[in-house]
Amino acid sequence: MISIATWNINSVRLRADQVERFLLQEAPDVLCLQEIKTPENLFPHEVFEKLGYTHRAVHGQKGYHGVATVSRIPFREFSKHDWQDNGEARHIGVELTGPGQGLILENVYIPAGGDVADREVNAKFGQKLDFLERMTRWAEAIDRPTMIVGDFNIAPLECDVYNHKALLKVVSHTPLEVETLQRFADAHGWVDLGRKHIPAPERNYSWWSYRSYWRAKDQGRRLDHMWASPQAAAQTRGHRFVEETRKWDQPSDHIPLITEIDV
Repeated sequence: MISIATWNINSVRLRADQVERFLLQEAPDVLCLQEIKTPENLFPHEVFEKLGYTHRAVHGQKGYHGVATVSRIPFREFSKHDWQDNGEARHIGVELTGPGQGLILENVYIPAGGDVADREVNAKFGQKLDFLERMTRWAEAIDRPTMIVGDFNIAPLECDVYNHKALLKVVSHTPLEVETLQRFADAHGWVDLGRKHIPAPERNYSWWSYRSYWRAKDQGRRLDHMWASPQAAAQTRGHRFVEETRKWDQPSDHIPLITEIDV
């Protein structure tokens, strides 16, 4: 069995000590990071090297976005897509070549989409929808066992947010985003591991805004996801979230997710 984790770290250099603490505590075999906010030449490779995460694939850029996959298991870089054709670093894919050999692991950071849920007045919202549509066409052709993980920036179910009615017009939970994400899910028959192992309507948040006192109000949303091809999903044995990281000093606004899968 191997364990795969995903975490929007919101600056890997700023929170390198927290990543180290998480890796020492939870010891996943693979960790997919989003929003690393650094180019590859400034990525803190030494932090991961000393902990045994000697295999790394980094797709970064200065100050914004960026994804990285680090692993104790050998892999080869498999894919690197620019889903918006604008140079933003939002995707990196690897193929495991050690334990779990042949499993494709796609790490993605879908755009947040701005504040207004109308592509006519908010270009960022349109870019988010177009990003998902391009991924949908790509997913239709996937023919190998694959996991796709990361910050999807969409909470699809009513129980994936603290107040469904209040957030229907808020970007991340609008019906249009949910419908667009569902088309992506259907394109490959993806299995939502968060809800396979923590069935709705159980609480399963992964993000809380810095703007609210999150512990008292628990105004969370499930924006981070781990999905798998049906054959890979059948091999998963557990899925959990590590909420305590949100209580650490100067935390990311997201928490890590971990899935265990038989290989």
